Amino acid sequence: MNMELAASPRLVYYPTSSPLLKSKVRISQRPLASTLTSFAQRPIFSLNHGLLLRMSEDPHRVISCPASLEENVSTINARIGEVKRVTKETNVFVKINLDGSGIAENNTGIPFLDHMLDQLASHGLLDVHVKATGDIHIDDHHTNEDVALAIGTAFLQALGDRKGINRFGDFSAPLDEALIHVVLDLSGRPHLSYDLQIPTQRVGTYDTQLVEHFFQSLVNTSGMTLHIRQLSGRNSHHIIEATFKAFARALRQATEYDPRRRGTIPSSKGVLSRS
Repeated sequence: MNMELAASPRLVYYPTSSPLLKSKVRISQRPLASTLTSFAQRPIFSLNHGLLLRMSEDPHRVISCPASLEENVSTINARIGEVKRVTKETNVFVKINLDGSGIAENNTGIPFLDHMLDQLASHGLLDVHVKATGDIHIDDHHTNEDVALAIGTAFLQALGDRKGINRFGDFSAPLDEALIHVVLDLSGRPHLSYDLQIPTQRVGTYDTQLVEHFFQSLVNTSGMTLHIRQLSGRNSHHIIEATFKAFARALRQATEYDPRRRGTIPSSKGVLSRS
């Protein structure tokens, strides 16, 4: 049993309960819902438990779709990682939503680190929730490290089997005179190449040596390959903030879905694991 559609060259969103998804219903050329974006001949996929129907570039062309569209719909589950890490030195809780909207609720006891985690959420469009207490009366080292270890573990949980993702991310972020290039691969193989020349020992009370240690700890538990290069920069705050922004955008690229991959694992081996 088929239904026929005729519409302008745009994607129109309908809930799955819509009567328009019943068989033998003809849709007029007048837009029936808000336009999402303009794409030509894109495949059908799911969005918030609804359906995006593929429309033709030719508004007068009638195309046929199966009455049962569920066979052509790929359902995407929420990708959330949640970790609690408790040691004699720190108590850390992390929750990460890879498909979030940029919500940041961070309280690590280290103000500059909170500011950087806010950048991760805002520019990566991740929901990042971090609460930590630690022995910051000694220094920030243990808290900085354990927060990063927990975030890396949460990323690993949220990624799951990594089916359908882009896997690779590549982004350069400027902040005034600073320009930082970040490339990453969600390969399952932990590696960090770090090349920042931060001119001062501290930004506020934050020890700038801890930037490298943060990313090394995150890499170790997430299993990602991460390259960070400074192309220019003189201001320590700008260099570090541009690094987190570039990392956030590269991570967003890597974790987003590639519709052409059709849910397969992005590896010629057929598996991405920590080996």
